[in-house]
Parts: sequence; structure tokens; C-alpha cells
Amino acid sequence: MRVAAILGLHSSTRHLQPFARVSDSRWQLGLPTHASDADAILIFGGDGTVHRHLPQLVQLQLPVLVVPHGSGNDFARALSLGRVDDALAAWRQFATGRRAGQDVDDKNVRRIDLGVISAVAPSGDTEAARAPRGRYFCCVGGVGLDVEVARRANRLPRALRRRGGYLFSLFPALLGFQPLAVKVEVSRGDSSGGLDTRHDGPAMVVALANTPTYGGGIVIAPRARLDDGKLEVCVVGAMAKARLLRLFPSVYSGRHLDVPEVKYFQADRLRIETEKPSDVYADGEHVCLTPVEVTVERAALKMIVPLSRRA
Repeated sequence: MRVAAILGLHSSTRHLQPFARVSDSRWQLGLPTHASDADAILIFGGDGTVHRHLPQLVQLQLPVLVVPHGSGNDFARALSLGRVDDALAAWRQFATGRRAGQDVDDKNVRRIDLGVISAVAPSGDTEAARAPRGRYFCCVGGVGLDVEVARRANRLPRALRRRGGYLFSLFPALLGFQPLAVKVEVSRGDSSGGLDTRHDGPAMVVALANTPTYGGGIVIAPRARLDDGKLEVCVVGAMAKARLLRLFPSVYSGRHLDVPEVKYFQADRLRIETEKPSDVYADGEHVCLTPVEVTVERAALKMIVPLSRRA
């Protein structure tokens, strides 16, 4: 078996050794040029590392295993790969199936969706391309307070990011933050292709979730699934900062959905506009400025997961 390995920040070839011992494979570092050059890809890293390689992974359509080695591992956690040992067990199952000549797509390979954020020109803007279009994301994207939190968290030392980077960054980010005037429109789900407005007013956060958690375990979208063709949309309306801080612990359990200022719904296509162009982040990385259209690409990736937790 031929295996390609991507080593994220703070990962090295020594982390490959337990996986290399599982099977008699030929290993290469870096992404293969063509799908015919490898049988599987292992990514040692967190959400940011996965995010940066999504376009190539979608194009290659090879089975991918994420080994959680990042400061934030929410994508791996959504795939029941919360620990390195979970990834090693999944790899062992995959390699065993390969040796037995089994159809791995019927075993521990799961097809999952990705979100796609596309910058669009505002009304009256004749500039053809203001920003990159069609940016994939695997976990959560959005606008508002989370953008400033992510920007600050990215500047923290890795040790702090792994031990609550979102929480460390929330308080300073909140000090100077003012709610955004945001309009969120979602597809009607019929043949008209039209959009209905679900929120039009000030908001603290608009989160578009493909996974239940982000920020290292914040349960922003407890009902999110990776293979249902939908994004979970969580809009936190304007509120006093002191109230937001009091309510913040509820986000770690998903109880924030009961808060009156929170709107929560599903969408397979939506548009987000802000009164002024605002940064859009996804998977902790800057994507573009609003306005944006967001869609779902179904079954975009083939992910290796633990066999007993595939469903």
C-alpha cells in the first residue's frame, strides 16, 4: 500500500512510526500529484492543517485519516478521532481491510460533506473578483465576535491555544466589539431558488457549522452532522456584554439554544450580508469579506474512521 503523509506544525516523522508499523507500506511526505500515486493520505495536524489542504483532498478523492496533532482538533473529534490512539485503531482497521482485499468504502471509510464559502460582489460593485471564490471549510465558519476571537487566538503560543485559546481570547476580543448589522438569507428549498430572510439586524455571532464543535470543544451546533447535506446556522443576537459572559458557559454543553437571543436553523444554501464589509473566518482561518454565499458540497471527502463508530 502507498501512503502519503502531511505533517502539520509540531509534527515530525517520528509521529509516523506507530502507523508505519501497522502495515508494510511505502510512505511519501506531502500530497501526491495524482490519485494514482497513493492509496491513502494521513494528515498529522489540527483543523487549520486540514483546512489548508481541502481543495487538493477533494480533487484527489483518496481516503484520508486525520491524526489529531493540532491545537484545535474539532474535525477529528467529529469523526470519533479525539485521540491519536483512535486514529491508530482506525488505520489498523483500514490497513487490515486492504490486506484482505475488502472493499474499504464498505468498511471504515465514510463520505462527509464540506461547506463552501464564496465571496460575491455587493450590489453595484462591478469588480469581477474581490476575493477568492469557493473556499472549502470542514468545521465552522462565520462572522462577528468569533472572527476577532480567532484572530487573537492565532497569535497565542501553541501551549495556550491547546489549553483554552478561545477562552483566553474571548475577553479581550469582547472589550472593543460592537454587534454587526447582519442579514442572513436561506434557501427556500423549492424550485424557485429564492431566499428567505431568517435574520436582519444586529448580531454578536453568525456561525455556520458542519461539525458540532469548534474552538477546541465549544458545542456551537449540537445537532450538526457531517453527512446530512446541511449546515447548522447559529445566530446570537445583540445582547449586553455582561449577559454574554454569563451565558458563555452554556455553549460548552449546547444549552445556549434555549437562550431567547439565539436563533438556530438548518440551511443548504445561504447568503450573509453586513452593513459594512466584514471579515469571514472558517476553521480558524481568514477566508474573505462579506457579502458571501455559503453552500454544501455533499460527500466531498472520503474519511477513514473507527469501524465501530462509523454511523
